[in-house]
Parts: sequence; C-alpha cells; structure tokens
Amino acid sequence: MVTAVKYISEPDSALQVLGAAYIQHQCYHSSEAKIQVRSLHGIPALVQLYSSDNQEVQRFATGATRNVIYENSDNKAALIEAGGVARIVSILGEPDEELRKNITGVLWNLSSRDNLKEKLSKEALLELTEKVMIPLCSSIPLSPSERDIFYNTTGCLRNMSSVNERTRQMMREMRGLVDSLVSYIQQEARADDKGLENCLCVLRNLSYQLYTELPPSVQLRLEGPRRSSAKKEIEPIGCFTLYNRKNTEQRNQNLSVLTEVSRQPRGAEWLWHPKIIGVYKQVLLNNDCSSTSREAALGALQNITAGDSRWPSVMSCVVLEQERMLPILLDLLDTNNDTELKPLTGLLRNLARHASNKDHLAKNMVNVLVSKLPSDGLQKSPSSEAVVNICGALNHLVGGSSLAARDISYFNGLPKLMGIKNTHDNSTSEVTKLRWMFVSSCCRGGVSWAAIKFVCL
Repeated sequence: MVTAVKYISEPDSALQVLGAAYIQHQCYHSSEAKIQVRSLHGIPALVQLYSSDNQEVQRFATGATRNVIYENSDNKAALIEAGGVARIVSILGEPDEELRKNITGVLWNLSSRDNLKEKLSKEALLELTEKVMIPLCSSIPLSPSERDIFYNTTGCLRNMSSVNERTRQMMREMRGLVDSLVSYIQQEARADDKGLENCLCVLRNLSYQLYTELPPSVQLRLEGPRRSSAKKEIEPIGCFTLYNRKNTEQRNQNLSVLTEVSRQPRGAEWLWHPKIIGVYKQVLLNNDCSSTSREAALGALQNITAGDSRWPSVMSCVVLEQERMLPILLDLLDTNNDTELKPLTGLLRNLARHASNKDHLAKNMVNVLVSKLPSDGLQKSPSSEAVVNICGALNHLVGGSSLAARDISYFNGLPKLMGIKNTHDNSTSEVTKLRWMFVSSCCRGGVSWAAIKFVCL
C-alpha cells in the first residue's frame, strides 16, 4: 500500500494507474486497507488525479475513491477536506460511462451521511440534474451502464431530499429535476427498476410538508384570497348536528378550482398538480411494482392530501371522484407489510377527513378498516401508527355519517375499539374521540341502544 500511494503521486500516468488500481482492489474487501490509505494521505493524492488528462487514470482514481469511502465516515470526511466534491463534480460531464458510474457512485456514498447532504446539494445538484437526469430521461430506454449511472444518481438525490427544508426547496426549484423524475416514472416499463423506486422516493420526500413550504404567491394561488383570509368556522359536536347534509357546494368548489392550475404542469407544479395523482395511480395498479415503490407512491399521496387547507381537499376530491382510487386503496389494505400500511392508512384518514359524501365513503370503508383493527391493544400488528390512522379515519366518518356508526357496530368494531382503549387509556386518544363521536351519531342514526350503552360503560 505504501508503494501504491507513492505511485499515485508520481507524474507517470502508467504508475498512477497501477497505484490507483491496487488501492481500488484492496479497499473493495478490506477495512484495514481503507484506514491505511487515509493514514498514508492517499485520499488527497487521489483527488489530484481527478483532473488528469488521461481518462484511464480518472477511471481508476474515482473507482478507488468509491471503495475507499464506502462505509467509512473518516474517509468521507477526508475526501471533503481535500476538496474532492468540487473536483469530482467538475468531470461529471465526461462522455466515459465507466467514469460517470464511478463519480455518481462516490456522490451516492457521500450522501448517506446527514451532515454532508446539504453540502452536496449546493455543490452537486445542478450538475447531477443537467448532466445526468435531464439527458438520460430524454433517451429512455437506457443501456445497462446508463441504468447504473441513473440508479446511483437517483440514490444520491433520494438521500439529499430527506435532510431538511432548505434542501427540499432547492431541489423543488432546480430547473428540470422534478420534470425528469416524473418523466422517468411515466416511461419506465420495468416495474422492478431500482431507479424507478428512487424517483418515487424523491417525489415523496419533496412532497413532505409541501403546502407549508410553498412560496407565498403559490399558496395564495392555491388557497384563494377569500380562503386564506377567512376565519375558520368551527361547529360544535352535538347530538342534533346535521352531519348528513350533502356538502354539494364544497364539492363543486373543489372541482371548479382545478381551472386555476395549468393544463400541463412544469417543474415543482408536478408535486401538487392533479395530474400527479394519475402517475401514482398507475404505480399502484401495477402488481409487479416493488413494495418500496408502492410505499413511496402512497406516502406522496398522503403528503399531498394532508392538512385542513383548500388544496388538500381538492386533491382528495381528485383521488376519490376523478381517479376513483378508493377500490384500489382498499384492496391494498390486504397486507401485513407495515411500511405500506402506515402511509396507506394515513392517506385513507386524509380522504375520510376531506370527503364531501361521507355516507358513500362509510359504506365502502368501515368494514375494511374495522377488519384491520387488532382485537385488543396488546397485538403488535398492525403498528400503533397504523391503528391511530384507522381510528382517525373512522372518527372523521362517524362525525359526518350515521351509517359509519351503524356499520362500526354491525361489523363488531366496538369490542375492538374498547379493547384498544382499555389497553392504552388516554383521554386525548383517537379511540376516545371516536367513542363520543359515535355516541353523538348514534342518537340520530338508528344504532341500537345496547351498542350505545356498551360504548358508554
């Protein structure tokens, strides 16, 4: 290793190739070799080779770097200290596919560290978008080498998009990035493609807290001046509240505001445009899609239907009435995969909250939701987060539909709810809220007094 590090510092390109190739080979399987390279100051020497006029030297230097920093935080820090990010990004536009594969692999490895994600977004996001994402998404289908480059790049973007609001904002505003992600999802025919998974995960992450992080001008456009300035009216919950009246006016308003968005979204508009729902729908309809892809699509749908402002209500209306996705979503509940159940039940909770016709939703949802509840609060599956979401959805339905209260009783949901409550007794829990909403709805909904008595005990 001493000789190899010495060789990469020599002016002879043949010796540089030999030294870098040895380092690459040794560091592929040896943690000790990685430590040795750093202790011999080999990382700054590798960085100097990125600017070589010899592409073979560049290939081996970047390949060695990729192995040197893999699962080694100290080596990643040493690469950053040596100015490696700016140097390696500067050669990203080279036409050599093996070199580009190494470069994007190095950037992906670096992005696994939270304290480097924001730095990478500042130094590499523009080049990754302009030199990789846009060109490759314009030339689908990709060759095997191009698929590797795309996979590495989207893996890096996926990590970066998960760090904080500043980076999410930077990525949303990056010209051509969101368009490329959507374009790849629409065009990629292989449902098990790893790049497809990454694209969906990036969109899911960029949709997180979307409505609170949008520029004020966009928020005003989506919410409207009257909605944004109006005080929210809160109706008290009581036995004689007219929950069953049809909110036709709200539904019509939701559909009419679709005229406020452009017919063909561009850039960040894709994240909240009604057309994106159709993109996610196609992913969920494909039975060959991976669990990660489904989870990401469901998470993105959950994000864009969350909140009490107007646009989440509009998007929920599109999901239910324009794309008619409720049967698809209820079918997906037939799984024990909790990573999918969490965003799925969160999405159903949002839809139950915003639905204008809760009677229709109750007829279709209550039986399926009740069947997913554990028999008591001691069961480990589904997770507590999924259970809270299910109870939240039932809570919204009972608040607007006596049919929901009737069906919870009919499908033996009461013993399950009380079992959960007695195990995790908390006056602010979703189950406790549901209990009193249920009683209120029962007073006008034709539910047996035996059921009401059971809940009140």
